[in-house]
Amino acid sequence: MVDGTVARIGVVTVSDRASQGIYEDRGGPAIRDYLNEVLTSPWEEHSRLVPDDRIGLQETLMELADATGCCLIITTGGTGPAPRDVTPEATEGVCEKLLPGFGELMRQVSLQKVPTAILSRQTAGIRGGSLIINLPGQPRAIAECLDAVFAAIPFCIDLIGGPRLTTNEQRIVAFRPGQGGGA
Repeated sequence: MVDGTVARIGVVTVSDRASQGIYEDRGGPAIRDYLNEVLTSPWEEHSRLVPDDRIGLQETLMELADATGCCLIITTGGTGPAPRDVTPEATEGVCEKLLPGFGELMRQVSLQKVPTAILSRQTAGIRGGSLIINLPGQPRAIAECLDAVFAAIPFCIDLIGGPRLTTNEQRIVAFRPGQGGGA
């Protein structure tokens, strides 16, 4: 796509309790704050707050990817081992290609902070022109996990035909082979 295109980015919080208003969604705002800090290219947020329901989450991911045209969809929550944690299954159910390296790296980084990171099942995949990434539900883990993988996200978006994402190089340098990183 052309430089300067406004990137549509989906931000999906997956939580029974937050979707019922029992407590405030802190994951979605943490993702938004991170993106505002890291991205220098224009983007617009398409946020959703959904319960831990595989079919409903799959419908949300498909709507954001197919109808809304989000090049990047970031979920938070539902990646643990509890019976209602179904975000990875929903993501895998709608993706044509899985990118397990995202989850592997995020867990590796998280393990340096907490031993329970091995319980997290975050993953990533491609649906059409959308990169879908699952993050844990803890707001403090969102920046840690995104810091681990974000350098590769703009190039991945390039490869699937999305808009050019540029980053604040004081914060994250986007890696693009043959370009020395950056821009």
